[in-house]
Amino acid sequence: MSELVASTGTTTPPEETPRFSRPAPRRLRWIEPTALSAVLFHELTIFRRYWASTTFSSVVEPTIYLLAFGFGFGALVSYIGEYRYVEFLGTGIVATAVLFTSAFTGMFQTFVRRVFQKTYDALLAAPIDTHELVTGEALWIGLKAGVYGCAPMLVAMGFGLDPSPGMLLVPLIGFITGFGFGLFGIWTSTLVPGIDAFNYIISALLTPLFLVAGTFFPIDNLPGWAQTASQFNPLFHCVELVRHAVFGLQPLDDLWHLTALLIFVSAMWLLAIRGMRRKLVT
Repeated sequence: MSELVASTGTTTPPEETPRFSRPAPRRLRWIEPTALSAVLFHELTIFRRYWASTTFSSVVEPTIYLLAFGFGFGALVSYIGEYRYVEFLGTGIVATAVLFTSAFTGMFQTFVRRVFQKTYDALLAAPIDTHELVTGEALWIGLKAGVYGCAPMLVAMGFGLDPSPGMLLVPLIGFITGFGFGLFGIWTSTLVPGIDAFNYIISALLTPLFLVAGTFFPIDNLPGWAQTASQFNPLFHCVELVRHAVFGLQPLDDLWHLTALLIFVSAMWLLAIRGMRRKLVT
């Protein structure tokens, strides 16, 4: 070796050892789309088993309201303002369908899965966090509410409600409202001591909400304090948006109604995540 160095005056550098660098870990987002899609896929898989029964109840119940009030009370009151009563009711009852589909599902289904079936314990064992679980559950509830909420309006079209391009906005309005009330149901499921306690929420809160939302009668003739209180009723804003979408949009008013719904959704989202995290993690 020394002779080779002496004759050439140089040395051959030793062969470099290849270096295998680790790829940088992928930064996870606060809400990971993969986790969210996993929750939605879980919901879809279960929904395939019971879709017939839940679709029947979610569609038939508000339709019965529409037929009973439309042809019962509607025989006494033909018009409300510039609308035929069947048209007034058919657009307003959308909020009731959305409420039944979303709030009740959020309350009872979430409670059963958390307390009795322990479904959420299994989901959280996967790389899914509580806020992703809550968001995915509520998104699925909102999607169903957006679809089922159209049923009363389609029935009303069979009784003379004229189609309009704005009707295409109704599923979106139902989704936003259903998303918010789904989160409301999830949140209240973390507050009640037992499943029977939901009767207090249904009787004392949800029933008055849809009775004074402008669904069955306009709120213009109510006392001033009741009209003011209706501005805090998400169902009232849902009803107004649906009616304006069907009969003619009113941009400034509709912007306020949409803003009120988004505020409701944001507040319920934070409360639902906090409540579920308290029950599942701490």
